[in-house]
Amino acid sequence: MKIAFILALAVIIILAVWLVGMYNGFIKLRNKTEEAFSAMDVSLKKRYDLIPNYVEVVKGYAVHERDTLQMVIAARNKAVASKGAEEAIRNDNAVTGSLRSLFALAESYPALKTDSAFLQLQDQMARVEEEIAGSRRYYNGVVNKYNTKTEMFPGNIMAGMFGFERKPLYEVQAEYERDNVRITF
Repeated sequence: MKIAFILALAVIIILAVWLVGMYNGFIKLRNKTEEAFSAMDVSLKKRYDLIPNYVEVVKGYAVHERDTLQMVIAARNKAVASKGAEEAIRNDNAVTGSLRSLFALAESYPALKTDSAFLQLQDQMARVEEEIAGSRRYYNGVVNKYNTKTEMFPGNIMAGMFGFERKPLYEVQAEYERDNVRITF
């Protein structure tokens, strides 16, 4: 009788330790996804801060291109006001698409390519874009681990019990193309 009780108690303790470990694993991965998104968000904010300056420099040369410039600023403002990861990802894709138009517009004005303020902003924008790309890779890697754990057995049962849900990957939306923007000087 005592042996059966001790075995049952041992099984319960092992099961409890396993459940606590799994739960803590979910918490750790959830926090890492939030930290990764936050790191990406910092880089995105740097980009959003550069956009008005970039637009102002281009505006001086591209007076007749108001629609493109307004589209870029509108996309930037919408992205800055994003609430939550999914909305931020969607709105940042719109910023990326509008920046393509702005970069193409800048190509149309040869005098702009020699402007020192434009060249400095172009360099800053290139560095920020590299930071964003690295942040996106890290974010997607952490989210992939988290999502895998929430979907695989027995993690999917634990995830369902405690409300751990899939996180969105940062994917380029089809309407914003996957081709690189060519910028030449």
